[in-house]
Amino acid sequence: MFVMRRILYFGRIHLLVLLVSFVLAGCAGVKVSSMSSSDYMALRRGDILTRNKLSVYTGTALQVVGINKKRCDDEGAVCRKALMETIGLNNENRLSALAELWLQEAIKLDQLPRDSGQVEPILNAYLETARHAYAYLFLTERTPSMRALEDRQTQVRDYYNFAVQQMLTTLFEYYREQPPKGTDGERGTSLQSGLWRITFRNEDVRLPDNRKIPEDLIPASSLSFAGLRNHYRRDGLGAELVAVTSSRVVDVKSAKVPFSETPFPPITAVMRFPGAGLKEVLNTREAVVTVYDPYNRDDIELAGERVPLAANFTSGYGLWLARSGFAAQSLMTLIGKGEVLETPRVYLMQPYSPKRHIVIMLHGLAGSPEAWINVANEVLGDETLRRHFQVWQIYYPTNVPIAFNNHAIRKAVTQTLEHFDPEGTAQASCNIMLVGHSMGGILARLMVSSSEDRLWGAFLEKYPLEENRLARLREKLGPYMFFQPLPQVSRAIFIAAPHKGTPFAERTVARWVAGIVTVPLSVLGRLKDAAQLIVEPGSAEPASLRRPFNSIYNLRSSDPFIRLAADLPISPRVRYHSIIANDTPDLPLAASSDGVVSYASAHLPGADSELVIPYGHSVQETPEAIIEIRRIMHLHLKELVKETPRAKDSLPL
Repeated sequence: MFVMRRILYFGRIHLLVLLVSFVLAGCAGVKVSSMSSSDYMALRRGDILTRNKLSVYTGTALQVVGINKKRCDDEGAVCRKALMETIGLNNENRLSALAELWLQEAIKLDQLPRDSGQVEPILNAYLETARHAYAYLFLTERTPSMRALEDRQTQVRDYYNFAVQQMLTTLFEYYREQPPKGTDGERGTSLQSGLWRITFRNEDVRLPDNRKIPEDLIPASSLSFAGLRNHYRRDGLGAELVAVTSSRVVDVKSAKVPFSETPFPPITAVMRFPGAGLKEVLNTREAVVTVYDPYNRDDIELAGERVPLAANFTSGYGLWLARSGFAAQSLMTLIGKGEVLETPRVYLMQPYSPKRHIVIMLHGLAGSPEAWINVANEVLGDETLRRHFQVWQIYYPTNVPIAFNNHAIRKAVTQTLEHFDPEGTAQASCNIMLVGHSMGGILARLMVSSSEDRLWGAFLEKYPLEENRLARLREKLGPYMFFQPLPQVSRAIFIAAPHKGTPFAERTVARWVAGIVTVPLSVLGRLKDAAQLIVEPGSAEPASLRRPFNSIYNLRSSDPFIRLAADLPISPRVRYHSIIANDTPDLPLAASSDGVVSYASAHLPGADSELVIPYGHSVQETPEAIIEIRRIMHLHLKELVKETPRAKDSLPL
């Protein structure tokens, strides 16, 4: 009986232990579950900018002071005050959380209907965001380089950049119609916004036409482009902006100067907060905004640290192309309708630099700078090329005879160089590279060739004239028949260039198009004057003078000018290269063509290199052609440094 009682007793104890174990297991304080790597990364890197929710880092900081981060959506001031007063957080955690909370407040205010009474609170919230992010980055125990691999520093950098961007664009938009009364001093121009005094300084940005302020400021991050393969930028500190200096891109009537500087230069703005230490910076109500040209520098010194300067190299260029209307305008020029381009214009793709070598791009028939959409972008996207080259694009009337464009383009390039470098001593004025596609390739070849007496001699054989009329005719036609290689050019790339003309220009469709092409009246007037000197008084004009005289007729294989120009000697100091397209793979190379230009016409003896690409006539935009252009530009730069070792030291950093 006693044994049975002991068994029942221990059985009850065992059952009780089991029950307690089950209960305790159900109330465990920590549970585990699986999480995908993508969810993990989203959780670690998500924040107020990417998910419109506070980050886990700020959530952790708030939990330390006993505040749920959801409460901060409605009581942001309470959260910020609690973080400022707590002693349970180190400076990094407190300042980074405050930067994100101030940004949350700024975004919330910025989304409300705008009126004058709300601008200053918005500006204040963005300024506070930038101030606390600046303090976290530069005034805490660890330097930025010590946190280089931390996600949190990347987030706080983004808070700073975004806050500076939004503060500037908001300020610019608000004061666009009613500029504030600022004061100019040694440090720059200052203005008062609420309790804040904001000073603006221009370090090295030069706007076109000597403007002091742009017409508009556009965040580069707000622009997206179709048609550009890649978008090139540089990570770093600062707000990436596009300064809009003109709403008009193509000004075909302007005759004051033959060039146009980019109306959409990229700029990068950085904000500093004066103060000897963390306490002074957090108490100041002064901010200093400095704008930089990202082409001129890769990094800056801020609070005693060297930091990379953020930059966007594609947005300004893409905006220029998107607003230009080049495609429609170039076709209208061809047939003489609308605003007709009569003389070539040089377009600078970036602010002029005396230290960067110039590469000049010339498009083909019925083309425009749009022919180089990805070529120019890829050149500017190559860090080495961007630091050592500047891109100029020639927009010229492709309806005009080649001889006239050769003279006019030479004149436009020379005048542009003289404007920026009157003494002709800058590095930019030496060793220029030409890149020409199709008819632009013919023009590029003429610009590095010598006419000698060949064109004039052939003309006299056809039109023997008495001495008096001959002298007057030479005065009128001399600029088009006598020329020397441009001394500033030392390398050229000819792409799908019909140096010996093309039978395509003699086909029925081409002849029909040539019949509707209209040459500008200014050119027709010069042709008429020359024709009157050629023919005998009272006699009918020769048939050769009565036919249409334009660029399409010029491109015929049988055209006298093309046949003579094909044999003109190229300057011995010019290295040149050929890129040729082949759209007829079944034919032998010598008999092949790109559908418009034959290999025999595009091939040039003596070229340093020749690349044949399986493609049609618009080969310049292919990845293979762009890689080859970049290769040649790198080669050009390498050989320049080799020839003049000191040139390496004078190149921009």
